[in-house]
Amino acid sequence: MKRTVSFIGAAALAALAAAPFTASAADGKVYGTMNIPYADFYAAEIDNAYEVDAVSSATKARDEKSKAKWQMNQEGGLVAGTYNDGNGTILGVTFPVEVSADDADKLEKYGFTKLDEKPAAYKEVSLDGDKLTVSKLVDTNGEQKVDGSATVSTATRYGDYQLNVKGYPEETDFYGVIVNTKEGDKYALRHLENIWRAGQISWSAGITTKEVHGNELKYDDYKSSMGKTVTSVAFITLDGYTTVNVGDKYLPVKFAGEVKAEDSSAGTGKTKLTLTGFPDDYKKSVSVGDGDGFTATDSEISYKDAKAGKYTVTVKDEGGKYADMTAQFTLTTDDIPVKYADGKLVKADGFSDDDAANFIKNIASVKVGENTYSAAGRGSVKIVGEDGTVDLAAKSGENAIFDGSGSYTLEITSTGYTKPYSFEIKPEAETTASSTTSSSTTTTSASSTKSSTTASATTNPKTGVAGAAIPAAILALAGVSAFAARKKND
Repeated sequence: MKRTVSFIGAAALAALAAAPFTASAADGKVYGTMNIPYADFYAAEIDNAYEVDAVSSATKARDEKSKAKWQMNQEGGLVAGTYNDGNGTILGVTFPVEVSADDADKLEKYGFTKLDEKPAAYKEVSLDGDKLTVSKLVDTNGEQKVDGSATVSTATRYGDYQLNVKGYPEETDFYGVIVNTKEGDKYALRHLENIWRAGQISWSAGITTKEVHGNELKYDDYKSSMGKTVTSVAFITLDGYTTVNVGDKYLPVKFAGEVKAEDSSAGTGKTKLTLTGFPDDYKKSVSVGDGDGFTATDSEISYKDAKAGKYTVTVKDEGGKYADMTAQFTLTTDDIPVKYADGKLVKADGFSDDDAANFIKNIASVKVGENTYSAAGRGSVKIVGEDGTVDLAAKSGENAIFDGSGSYTLEITSTGYTKPYSFEIKPEAETTASSTTSSSTTTTSASSTKSSTTASATTNPKTGVAGAAIPAAILALAGVSAFAARKKND
């Protein structure tokens, strides 16, 4: 793999362009950078297999904030090295070229800017009237081939196939990526729709035609990738080619089928499974999760002692030709197996530690006062720890969730549990007064029956110990702690 990079992104190219132009090649050639449309950039790379279109960005620069974000991405983000139409459509890349002195003067509409030195990698460009001809990449260092790896996913939100490549050139911008197959096909990829960060690439082959943001995906040129075997991925940088050999990675055939499993009650029972649109030669093997306690056919799922929560049913092709198909279903219960005590969620009377742990594991959101915080996925906030502890120092971004007053009403929603669990944490002063005027210590109360959905807790907000007095100064700091930082697509 290459150890040096000649230029880094748009900022470096701009700096080189600002330097005084000192020399041209002896044969009358001139070096510079210019805006090269995707179609022209890739034509010689894929032997004119097809014309590579421009691509619409998932985030269009419609306002000043979006334009500022777009500019930042161009200078070192996902679209670094590209140029666009000013409204979010990426037209191609800005890349070093070699041209004749005569042609250099005619390339103004392509943003041609002279460089003061010969770049490590460039495209040879010529102009015949309005016809632009762009060569295959000239890599003065020679193509670098490295052994890497890749994983293939057919369950991506950004198309039909996603490859996570390991061994790609790091700390440099990608100006192009080409997927090579054992069958001799070459597939050219574009920024944002196909090329992402950390060696992640994706494309549609015509089954999933919209990505997660709702943008239409261009798939005509990738339809033939189904059933092919990827052997390498070539990354084009300002330092030339780096081709990562990934072994044989088969792209399973996808189809417009559907798997649907109905929700049902937790415990012991069965639920209906419906499979539609499967090819006749698809050899079905059906399973649920890790299989523990579940059995399945192509029409029904049976289960024993299954806890509440969301489950995934997977249909595999034992013949290996087709992609897996999956669906999710939820098993539900009216039970609330937890209560709040001593600063944390613990098992409620009549339930086991496993019951409580399952409720905590499946927490989907926590409402504190009038604000609801997601507990899973992107932008989630960890208010309840894995052991059930309520973190009074939790933050959403840079904002403290708890204001330090010690008086909070929490409502916890957990996937598979039909009703939320609510409880109250009362202020220190009230807790202390209660313990000095009553012969019994104030503690968290919760119904011991399985149908209970609420509990009232009068508990010290710092320690969770009922009736324990803590100085007001310490209490005021309960909602403050160090800020913890947090990562297609966007």
